Amino acid sequence: MEIFSMTIKELHKNLIDKKISPVEILDIFYKRIEIVEPKVKSFILQTKELAYEMAKKAQERILKNENVTELTGIPLAIKDNMCLEGVQTTCAAKMLEGYLPPYTATVLKKLEDAGAVFIGKTNMDEYAFGSSTENSGFFTTKNPWDLERVPGGSSGGSAACVAADMCAGALGSDTGGSIKQPAALCGITGLKPTYGRVSRYGLIAFASSLDQIGPMTKTAEDNAILLKYIAGVDPKDSTSVPYDVIDYEKNLNKDIKGMKIGVPKEYFIEGIQEEVKESVMNAIKFFESKGAKIVNISLPHTEYAIDVYYIIATAEASSNLGRFDGVQYGLRDNDADNIIDMYKLSRQKGFGKETKRRIMLGTYVLSSGYYDAYYKKAQKVRTLIKNDFASAFESVDVIMTPTSPTTAFKIGEKTSDPLTMYLSDIFTIAPNLAGLPGISIPCGFDKNNLPVGLQIIGKPFKEEELLNMAFVYQKETDWHTKKPKL
Repeated sequence: MEIFSMTIKELHKNLIDKKISPVEILDIFYKRIEIVEPKVKSFILQTKELAYEMAKKAQERILKNENVTELTGIPLAIKDNMCLEGVQTTCAAKMLEGYLPPYTATVLKKLEDAGAVFIGKTNMDEYAFGSSTENSGFFTTKNPWDLERVPGGSSGGSAACVAADMCAGALGSDTGGSIKQPAALCGITGLKPTYGRVSRYGLIAFASSLDQIGPMTKTAEDNAILLKYIAGVDPKDSTSVPYDVIDYEKNLNKDIKGMKIGVPKEYFIEGIQEEVKESVMNAIKFFESKGAKIVNISLPHTEYAIDVYYIIATAEASSNLGRFDGVQYGLRDNDADNIIDMYKLSRQKGFGKETKRRIMLGTYVLSSGYYDAYYKKAQKVRTLIKNDFASAFESVDVIMTPTSPTTAFKIGEKTSDPLTMYLSDIFTIAPNLAGLPGISIPCGFDKNNLPVGLQIIGKPFKEEELLNMAFVYQKETDWHTKKPKL
């Protein structure tokens, strides 16, 4: 087996057995990137100099057998909305091109302490606004399974990078489905943890009541390893929760007999791709064959989720993006004659089309006279959606649904119709509004050989149950081992 195709677990074994060194692993991955990256276009920035420094430090740790973790010497890719001191962080936005953060995000500090190696910053939809990575201010990332199709979004660069074996694992962020949906479209394992499970300090904010960082990997086992190192309370993030972090990896392979799986009728709607429905139902039957009980449930307020999300998320985005005015933050237009024109022109040049659309929507729903009619009402309906899940979890342990209603769509197919694009996240938005953890794992392919994702939604802070379900499934199926031909 090629080194670049190995999982984090397999690479770790090779490293501690001293069969290969972190620097040699890095050489192999950068050679792989040289071959594959021109086709896929996952990276905004390759951090070669930093990566080799980190690999050398990891090598010393392994030779001295000091502080060696499962991530020591492992090459990881980072979504380009997480700040790394002195390394350009752009959020895939022209507005932030050339921005060098003066501090490092907590999750990256934790990975650094574990001895991980940062191979590069990955492409995304600008400010994480999108479901296809077509809204990047720089270029569109391609799906490794079909270079004419999107990898999903907004963490499309991270998903494509893992699927194309250009890193051993990656970090993404998820607001409305930005880890789970691209994980499904690229055939990898992606976990969106419970809101508050992982620190957001150093993540450039999109919607602060929804954003969450999570792992994107080749397997559920690797996901468990990565989550263990990034989870936990952080005094720098007041929304992170002081909830014990368990060893997720040790919790894998538990018997699932007697587990109750909820299947909501609202997620198997008209318009869903037939092969997606079929693959997901087959996966659910697999769990039934292992002794799990299938329970038909209803989440009645699901139909309002998209509307609620695009009011709350755009409102919070409009508030968060107010700081990018060309004065303290962001690109400044130097051709303006006065300060008002400078604000206008800076934002006109610095913000992409989708960003402008969301700022306008968000500013509108927060404006005087509309706040109560839209934003306040959306928050009330959000509570109803949360209560739907709480009621369902009184009778079931996990909920299973498709991750995305379709497999990867063609580049350009939905760009002229934002509403169709927004519906790409229809199955991931409701659990996110409720702050729940969810994982997407590969569960089949369609007739075009494009991956299908199964979404497993869990109770708050029960990531171990999701990871265990995913691990049990991957132990006896091989969907996650399939590789795109590049």
